[in-house]
Parts: sequence; structure tokens; C-alpha cells
Amino acid sequence: MKILSHRGYWKSVEEKNSRLAFERSFKLGFGTETDLRDYNGEIVISHDMPTENEMTLTQFLDLASDYSTASFPLTLALNIKADGLHKEVSTNLTRFNNINYFLFDMSVPDMRIYIQNGLTTYTRYSDVEQHPVYFEEADGVWLDNFSKDTWIKQEILSELLSKKKVCVVSAELHNNNPEDLWNIMHPLRDNGNLSLCTDKPEEAFIFFGKDYE
Repeated sequence: MKILSHRGYWKSVEEKNSRLAFERSFKLGFGTETDLRDYNGEIVISHDMPTENEMTLTQFLDLASDYSTASFPLTLALNIKADGLHKEVSTNLTRFNNINYFLFDMSVPDMRIYIQNGLTTYTRYSDVEQHPVYFEEADGVWLDNFSKDTWIKQEILSELLSKKKVCVVSAELHNNNPEDLWNIMHPLRDNGNLSLCTDKPEEAFIFFGKDYE
């Protein structure tokens, strides 16, 4: 399985989606999740409304490419926060053949355009989204859980993994304890189609590297 840092591997809230957090993640071999918006005619890295200080998508991909290789490509989970970005996103991504990526969280009409244009796109599936849009057409599933108790079971994961790539949202992203979810995922850790998006990439690396009875 792959471990992706959430908005980079940040050690303080101020570091989220920063160059420092991305470099820290990439140096350790972790891919990352980040957020794309448009600002003044450019695509920038920003979860919330952008200002003039954000890293551009071009700068972000150049940085990732410095650490990614054809034999060990980094995976980038790109959260689409605004409509109408697909042409510019596609143009930027086609510059690199040493980076794996997937796009997710765009609006449903926009998702249709990404899929039609052959961009790697994941659909959402969660406790509040029980009917994933474009499931058959999507390349993978962004598997989320918003409640305190996880609805995700090993049987659900196994069934999804038999059909699609799956990236699981770790519970701490919603201020919950990830232990139960990680224990559910642990027996499936050797599946190359499984990913985990987490604020604790080093802890996850240690946890999923251990053998359990």
C-alpha cells in the first residue's frame, strides 16, 4: 500500500500545503494530497480562498518531479476545489512521466469532463455518500468516513479493491482516532491498489510495516 501525506507532511498547522511540508514528505518517499484552485489565471495550491502567496501547480509539480523517479514514482492526490480547471491541469500533468496522480472531489458535472478527457479520476464513497457517482467510469475510490465510528469494514475494502484502486481517508483528518481503521486496513497492506491519506505518515509507515497475527 501507499502512504500519502495530507497537505504535505506538516508539523504545525501553518505548514499545511507549504513547500516545506511537501519537501519533507517527498524526501521520506511519501506522496501527498493537496488542493487546487485558480487565482489570477493560474492554478495554485490552496485549500481555502487563495491570496497572492500560494505555490503554483507548476512549481508544485516541478518540486515533486525532483523527488520522483520512473522506478519509484510519487503519487499525488489532487483535490479539485474549483470548476473549469481540467485543461490547465491536463497540460501541467502531461509534462511529467515520472509522477503518478489522481484527481478527486470536483463537482459532478466537472467530474464527467475529467473522465471524458482521460484524466485519472477517483469517485467519492463515504458514510454520507453511499452511491458513488461514475463508479464504473472512475479509476478509483476516495473512501471517507465522517462519523466517529467507522463504517468501513475489511469486507468493503476487499470488495472495492477487487474492482478499483482505493485511497482511504485516515480518521484523524476528521479529528477521530485512526487506530480502529488502521487495524481494519492492516491485513490488506500488501495490496498495491490501496493507499492511505494521513496526517501521520511516519506513524503509518511504522504501523503498516509491522506483522500482526
